[in-house]
Parts: sequence; structure tokens; C-alpha cells
Amino acid sequence: MENNWHELRTGDPEVQELSELLRSLPLHSPEAHALPGFRSADSVSRKTSDFASNHPNHQGKPTRCGEPTRRMISALIQREAVMLDAARTLRHGIGSGELHLIPPQPDETDDTGATGIEGRLLTRWALSRERDPKLRRLKIQAIQRSGLPLRCEVCAFDFADVYGLLGKDYIEVHHITPLHISGTRETKLDDLACLCANCHRMCHRSHLGESWRTPEALRDEIRKPTQGDH
Repeated sequence: MENNWHELRTGDPEVQELSELLRSLPLHSPEAHALPGFRSADSVSRKTSDFASNHPNHQGKPTRCGEPTRRMISALIQREAVMLDAARTLRHGIGSGELHLIPPQPDETDDTGATGIEGRLLTRWALSRERDPKLRRLKIQAIQRSGLPLRCEVCAFDFADVYGLLGKDYIEVHHITPLHISGTRETKLDDLACLCANCHRMCHRSHLGESWRTPEALRDEIRKPTQGDH
């Protein structure tokens, strides 16, 4: 995209760098790394050809590519700034080593094993931060000191009302602004929203290319008429 949608050859330094970065992402099995062509410079160069030749403005014959590539091209066209921010955040996480320290998180992929366009690593990073016991404890304490009830900011579910003492002081937290927009700055309490487990899962559920949504966006989803409503 930054190369004006032209392909990049195998010998290009940017292709070599991207090949090394993709191979270093903490997502791949040892078996994948053992394959000679896995995320090689040749394969990266071929992928840039897919991106260039399948762009809507390309005049020649497109290469054959899969639906994920076409979805990514569409996302890059429609959400250029967001996608570039996501790429910068991932580069920082790899360069700093922080992403390598984060173990896989439950719910980082949906029920089909897929993830949204924002990417599994960004989802893993966000979930890891949201599950930080210290952050959750401080957020709960701040809500309690304010005198507000500890309940879901989307559906108003209150664990204590339903489960009694078992549910007292329990809530989950969610980033209001995703990492690929906020960057890698220190998380503040105002960056977090209190959610029930169901709403938290829905905020992170991969759907139509998205794997993250705000509490406000989820409230809008709830307000939409369901199929069969008039």
C-alpha cells in the first residue's frame, strides 16, 4: 500500500525485512518453521503481486488468490489509517519482545478458529492486558469508590444480584480503545469498561472481519431488530 500498490521483488530490502518479521511472529508451529518456503522472501514477493494485481484499479490480469487476500485488500482500501496503525503496533510488539512474552489467550479466536482483520496477535495482546489482575482490581475499586453499582456497562447485568456473595465484586474489563489505535501506551483505568462475561465475549467475537468492538457499538447491536422482528 505504501508502495502505491506496486509489487515488490524478492531482492527488495523491505521484502527481506517483512519475511523475517512474519517468520518471527509467535503464532507458528515448529513444523511450519521447518518448511523451506515458509514466509520466505519469494512467498512475500508473490503475495505483493496478489495484492497489486487484485486491486480494483489494476488494469491487467489478476493473479489467483484466496478470499482472505481479497478481504485484506478491501480492508486496506477502506481503513487505511487503522490498518497502518495495526501494523505499527505489531512491529513494535515484535521489536520490543513483548508479544513473545504473552501466552495464547482463551477466546482469541472465534468458534471456527478464525480471527478478524485486526489479527490474532492484537486480540491476544488486548485480552492479556484486560485479564491483568491488578488492572481489574483497580478498576473495580475505582467504581466502588464512586458509589456506582458494579454492573455491565452494556446490558446492566449485576453478578451479585444473580449469584449473591459468589458474584460479589466480580466483573470483567474491556479496552474501550483497541491497541492498534491507542498504541502501546500504559493502560489507564479510563481506558477500561466493566462488562459481563457474555458482553465481553461479544466485544471480541470475530464477525464480518472485525474482532473488536466498543461497549457503545455492542449496545447498538443489541438495539438492532432481530430477524423476524417488524
